[in-house]
Amino acid sequence: MALVSLKSIRVCSAGTPASRQVLLALSRSLSSVSGQRKPPNPSAVAMRELCSRDKTSSLEVMSDIMASGALQRISEVEVDADGLKNPEEVLENEVFKALCFQFEFEASKLSNAGLLNALQALIKLRIDPEGTLMASLLSESEERLATRQLAVEQQCSLAESLLELEGPSCATLGQIVNHIQEEDTENWTPREMTMVYKMLQATVREGEQYHDLLNRMNSATLAIADQLSPNFMSIILNSLVVLQQTRAVSLVIALCKHSVKHVPYFTDDELVNVLDAFLCFGHREQSFTDALETHVPKSISTMRPETVSKVMQYCCQKTILSKPIFDAVAECFISVADRFTTSQIAECIVPFGTLNYLPPSASSLFRKLETVLHTRFSQFQPHTLLNLLHSCVLIQRYPVNFLPKIFSPYFLQHLQAQPPGLDRFVASQLTRLFLTVTLECPFYEGPKLLPKYQVKAFLTPHCSLDFYLLKRVKAGLLYLLKKRIYFASEVSTPYFYIVDIEIKVDEEGFVLPAAQCEEVHRRIALCVDGQNRFCINSHNLLGEEAIKQRHLQLLGYKVVQVPFFEIESLNTSRKMAEYLHKKIFPRTYGLGC
Repeated sequence: MALVSLKSIRVCSAGTPASRQVLLALSRSLSSVSGQRKPPNPSAVAMRELCSRDKTSSLEVMSDIMASGALQRISEVEVDADGLKNPEEVLENEVFKALCFQFEFEASKLSNAGLLNALQALIKLRIDPEGTLMASLLSESEERLATRQLAVEQQCSLAESLLELEGPSCATLGQIVNHIQEEDTENWTPREMTMVYKMLQATVREGEQYHDLLNRMNSATLAIADQLSPNFMSIILNSLVVLQQTRAVSLVIALCKHSVKHVPYFTDDELVNVLDAFLCFGHREQSFTDALETHVPKSISTMRPETVSKVMQYCCQKTILSKPIFDAVAECFISVADRFTTSQIAECIVPFGTLNYLPPSASSLFRKLETVLHTRFSQFQPHTLLNLLHSCVLIQRYPVNFLPKIFSPYFLQHLQAQPPGLDRFVASQLTRLFLTVTLECPFYEGPKLLPKYQVKAFLTPHCSLDFYLLKRVKAGLLYLLKKRIYFASEVSTPYFYIVDIEIKVDEEGFVLPAAQCEEVHRRIALCVDGQNRFCINSHNLLGEEAIKQRHLQLLGYKVVQVPFFEIESLNTSRKMAEYLHKKIFPRTYGLGC
């Protein structure tokens, strides 16, 4: 090992003469520890490259920023998720110890950047926080904070270090935030703004405590939204979510608009943050969806499962049926399903049922899903599994091999024991599974769902009735049938469904009073489908409404769909009546129109 005297190493503030040989010696020492037969140590290589930029003289200007940068580079290549890879090679190296010695005893001479960079690097290298080196650097940092010598970015850097060392309960963090509050946010750069958001996210959690500061920051960020890099935009959106900035609607809309140009450049983590924010704030931008449609199919082979599932979760909650995205995700799942966790599997597959879409590769997709369920069934959480299987029946993919386990007392007990338990929504899913196998899988002979777990009427939050549309249809029916007694609205059935409008006819096709139960030959179910029963910007019915209409047909109803896009231009009761006449009674004439 090459040994270097402590006296031969000097770290100085910017502009002070010193030798880069310390860095070169450090790199050589780190290399020598590894042995000649091993590949060069990455940190040693980095230091050697840094030192070899100008070989004309052994005495050159080396700032403390460069020396702290060397420490940061070592921390980047020598530290992974498990900690320091080779602690003895680094921490016991004589040159490294000598460099630390100089930082400790000359802390007051360091520049702000050199001081804070060194502090961050040494924390990452797991240097003893109780040791004299860290105490010296922390003491000097806190003194400069108290005397207002640190700029906004440097205060945030110090806060990051303190969070690593002491957590959010550190008293100095409050002092930093108080100082930040006194700053003029209008003059902050995009980098400073992003760092403050990130700091507040980690230290404050609840934004109400610093309401005024956040309001000023939100306003200032709105003015520079178009200047934010993909990374800065992702961090700020994530902070707005954590800080619960639900009133910053204009800022979220602006960030959504400007994020469109960054979609091809977001990393996986950044894209997840952006999608999480849009889900949280309930915003949707068509141009952003268009950008996703272009980006995802081209990049899905390199995307992490978390990102793929988040894209599908976004599409599902926003009821965005993007066939290019769904088709690409189906192919991805077929190829690399084993890489997905059970929750990610559900997040990828459930949207196909919810949005009522079968991709071209549907046969291969559901064969793969069945294989995964057979091999990993016990790994699924009960509610995740139920949600997954329920989505399958919406698009006529019947999980009959797994229903005996779902309807078993053992599974139902587990379902009840975990939040949200057996609430009405969960019971509706179970009941729909039961009704589906009853109506569509007559060959199923396994256990049935006990009556105590069945609901009286399905809960369909995504397919609620559009009462304004219903009122217009009822006015048209009244014009057509002359009397209100000939139809009923919101009719409960013995089969768990609620029919929007029901009309009864006898064997000769004459309309009967709605209250009459005798001589009823056929029931007509009018499905008044408002926009909320379709995928966004589409005429594609959502899965829950599609299965309802399918089941009503199997139960003997004549189902007549009355979609919003066919009647939105009918502005009089007479026009509505003429439309309904053709839809309900296409072979009859002269019914009062």
